[in-house]
Amino acid sequence: MKNLLSIPFIMLLCISCNSAQNSSQKMQSTVSAESSPSGQTEVATLGGGCFWCVEAIYQELKGVLKVESGYTGGRISNPTYREVCSGMTGHAEVVQVTFDPARISYADVLRVFFTVHDPTTLNRQGNDVGTQYRSVIYYHSEQQRDTAEAIKKEASEAWNDPIVTEISALETFYRAEDYHQNYYRENPNQGYCSFIITPKLKKFREKFAGKLKQ
Repeated sequence: MKNLLSIPFIMLLCISCNSAQNSSQKMQSTVSAESSPSGQTEVATLGGGCFWCVEAIYQELKGVLKVESGYTGGRISNPTYREVCSGMTGHAEVVQVTFDPARISYADVLRVFFTVHDPTTLNRQGNDVGTQYRSVIYYHSEQQRDTAEAIKKEASEAWNDPIVTEISALETFYRAEDYHQNYYRENPNQGYCSFIITPKLKKFREKFAGKLKQ
């Protein structure tokens, strides 16, 4: 009985963003975008592990207009997912979050970021291990950099271990392949989505209930 009970746990340990991608490479997807009632937009670029998970969270946040998964921070142009997953290109899996700053501030976007992933683990989120899964904020302006530093310091009070989140200037963002866009929404029953993303979304929804889209 003990061995049987351990099987689901072992299966969970074996599931990672990298190993789960093979079954869905042919799927085509588009990124839906909302309009800004205020006419204002701002962009945040964030890496917090597998981009499927981070994308799914920000898509539900009030004030967010569009979320795109992609890569940045590496050494080659137009990298593929396979190249990024090799860890040899230096890119991080990131999401670009376009939001209405009149409805949600950049500071609050980052407060969510520091809550929904572990910013104290270097180059790792759960079973996703490698520099491509590093915790990182890529700022688009000096104002964003200053805000990121302030919110990182604020967030450090909530974690027992030191925060290792990198804060760097954004260079070039490369949009990921179509099948990565809206991944959780289109594949909620896929193994990685069921075991990893759904539980994270549940916790996020409970903690930020007042900030969710209706």
